[in-house]
Amino acid sequence: MKIAIVGASGAVGQEFIDVLNTIDMPVDELRLFGSERSAGRTYVFRGEETQPVKVLGENPLDFKDIDFAFVSAGGDVSKEYASMITAFGATMIDNSSAFRMDADVPLVVPEVNGADALDAPRGIIANPNCTTIQMVVALKPINDLSAIRRVHVATYQAASGAGATGMEELRQQTRQIVAGEEVTNKKFVSQLAMNLIPHIDTFTDNGYTREEMKMHFETKKIMHSPGLEVSATCVRVPVERAHSEAIWVETEEPVSVEDARRAFAAAEGVVLEDRLEPLGYPMPLFVAGSDPVYVGRVRADLANPNGLSFWTVSDQIRKGAALNAVQIARYILDHR
Repeated sequence: MKIAIVGASGAVGQEFIDVLNTIDMPVDELRLFGSERSAGRTYVFRGEETQPVKVLGENPLDFKDIDFAFVSAGGDVSKEYASMITAFGATMIDNSSAFRMDADVPLVVPEVNGADALDAPRGIIANPNCTTIQMVVALKPINDLSAIRRVHVATYQAASGAGATGMEELRQQTRQIVAGEEVTNKKFVSQLAMNLIPHIDTFTDNGYTREEMKMHFETKKIMHSPGLEVSATCVRVPVERAHSEAIWVETEEPVSVEDARRAFAAAEGVVLEDRLEPLGYPMPLFVAGSDPVYVGRVRADLANPNGLSFWTVSDQIRKGAALNAVQIARYILDHR
C-alpha cells in the first residue's frame, strides 16, 4: 500500500501524517509532496524518518504506483495536478473545494454516505468542508429517526480553519494585547483576538459567504436530499483549534429529546456529552486533538413543535479534514 500526501508541510498535511501514524491503515510507503519552499524536509512516520518532500509536478511518474493520494494544497493546485495524480490509477482524496459539487465526484463522510466513495469514475473523491463534515455526522442519527426538512446552523470557527498561519496570528495578537502593543493582522479581515468576525470566505450575491453556501449545497449532496433546506451563519472566533456549531433542525415527525439522545449515543463517530450541569457539554478547549464529533445541549426547539436544538464541537483539522479523508480510504479498502 503506497500513500502520497500533497501539501505535506501544511497544517492539514502534518495532520495526515499524525492520523496515519495512529489509525489502522496499511502503509508500506509514504511519499510527500509540496512546493519548492518545503522541498527536502523530512518528518517522522511510524518511528522512522520519511523520504524528503518532493516538489509536486517535477516528475509526472511520481504517482504511477500510488494507491491513495491525500491532497491538501488548495483548489488551484488540485485542479492543475488532478490528471497527473490519477493518471495511473491512484485515488485522489481532495481536501479543497475544487471538485465538491461536480456530479461525477463523490462528496463523502464515511459515517453518512460511505458507499458513495465506491463509485468515483474520475478517480477523485472530495472531502467536504470542515463545518459540513461536523454537522452531517450529527444530523445522520436524527435523520434516521425522522427525515430532516430544515437546518439552521451558526458556526463558531477556530483560527485553525485558516491553517497554521491563522493559529499563529491569533497567538501573536494575544501576545500583543497582553504586552500592550499595537495589534497587527494579516490573515483575517480584522483583529481576531478578543473579537468575533461574522465573515468567512468571500461574500456572494445573495449576502451569504461562500463558506455558508458550502454548507448549504454540500449537506444536500452528502445526505442525498436535494429538498433539504440549510441556512448557515459562519463566524470566526478567537479559539485556536476545534470548531463549534449551534444547530436547529426541523423533522418530518416530532423527535423527542430522549430519542435524540439515544440516537446520538449510539451513532458512529459521535460522543454524547449532555449533562445539565456546569461542564456537562463539549467545548473546543477540551476537544482539540480528538477524533469524534461531540454533541451536547440537546433540547426541544421552543419555537417549533417538530424542532430540536443541539450543540456540536469537533476538531477541524482532524475530523474536519485529515481524519475524514483517511477514513474514506479505509472505507474503500474495507468494502472492495
